[in-house]
Amino acid sequence: MSKISAFMEKHFRHYNARETLSAAKAYKTFIERDNGMMLVSLAGAMSTAELGISLADMIRNGKVHAISCTAANLEEDLFNLFAHNEYRVIEDWRALSTEDEVALRDSGFNRVTDTCIPETVMMHMQDRLVKYWSDAASKGEQYFPYEYMFKILEEKELEQHYQVPIEHSWMYAAKQAGIPIYSPGIEDSTLGNMFTARVMDGTVRSHSALKSGTQQLEHLASWYKRECVDRPIGFFQIGGGIAGDFAICAVPMWIQDLDETDIRRWAYFAQISDAETSYGGYSGAVPNEKITWNKLDPDCPKFMIHSDATIVAPLIFAYVLGE
Repeated sequence: MSKISAFMEKHFRHYNARETLSAAKAYKTFIERDNGMMLVSLAGAMSTAELGISLADMIRNGKVHAISCTAANLEEDLFNLFAHNEYRVIEDWRALSTEDEVALRDSGFNRVTDTCIPETVMMHMQDRLVKYWSDAASKGEQYFPYEYMFKILEEKELEQHYQVPIEHSWMYAAKQAGIPIYSPGIEDSTLGNMFTARVMDGTVRSHSALKSGTQQLEHLASWYKRECVDRPIGFFQIGGGIAGDFAICAVPMWIQDLDETDIRRWAYFAQISDAETSYGGYSGAVPNEKITWNKLDPDCPKFMIHSDATIVAPLIFAYVLGE
C-alpha cells in the first residue's frame, strides 16, 4: 500500500477521519469493482485553492466522468494558470482591518480568504473572450460556458504565458478527457458579470451566445440517462449550493417530471461541507433527506464529511488513485 493510503488506514479511525476514509474506500470500490462513473460538483473557490492539482489527476486517470461547478471555478482555474505569480497570499488574513481591505481593493486585488486575485488577469481574460462571445452572438450560435474557456486553452500563442504547469489545470484535463462540464448560475461570476455588461453596452449582440442553465440541465439529464443504462453513476459533492443541487436534480426530474420511473438513482454519494446539519439549509442537509426527493438510491453508500474540502478532497483523491 502506498504512503498516503497507508497513513489514512493507520490513523483515520474515528469521527470525520473515519468518514473520510470510508468515503475514499467506497469511491475506489465504486469505480474499480462496480465499473461506476462519478460526477464531481465544485462549489466555492476550489480552483483558487488549487484543488485542480489533485482533481486533474483524477480526471486523467478516469476516476471523474463529469463536472458540475460554479462558473467561478471555471474562470479561476484559468486565472491561476495565467497569473499565479501575480497572486498575493496573506497569511494573517484574519487580522486584516477594513483599511487593509480598502488598500487591497485600491491596489487592484480581489480577496478570496488568504489569496488575492489581481484584477488584471480578469480584464485580460475578458478581452480574449469578448471576441468569441461577440462572434457567436452575431452568428446566432450558442455554446456552453466551458466551451469558451476551452477556446482560450486552444490558443497556442498563450502557452508561453502559463505560470503553473498545465497539468495542474483541471479544465485542461477535462478538455483532454472530453468530459462534460456544467456551470449553472454563470451570472454569479466575474466573467458572467462581464458578459452581461457587454450585452448591455452592445458589444455582444444578445444573451443567447451562452447556453442557459435549463439547456445545461437538459444536456446533463440526457448524459445521465444515456450513461446509466450500462453503468451506475455516483455523486461526489465538494461544498454545497447550486453546483451540487443543480446536478443532482437531473435524476428526480426524470422520475417525477418525465415519468421515467425505472431510471437508476445516484448510486454513490459523498459530500464534504463545513455547513452544520440544519433546518431548511441545503448545504447542511444529511444525505438521507435526498432519498425523499428521489435523488439517491436508498441502498447506496452515503457519506457526510464535516471538514475543509481543501484538506479532505486531495486525501480522498490520493487514496482513490492508490497514492
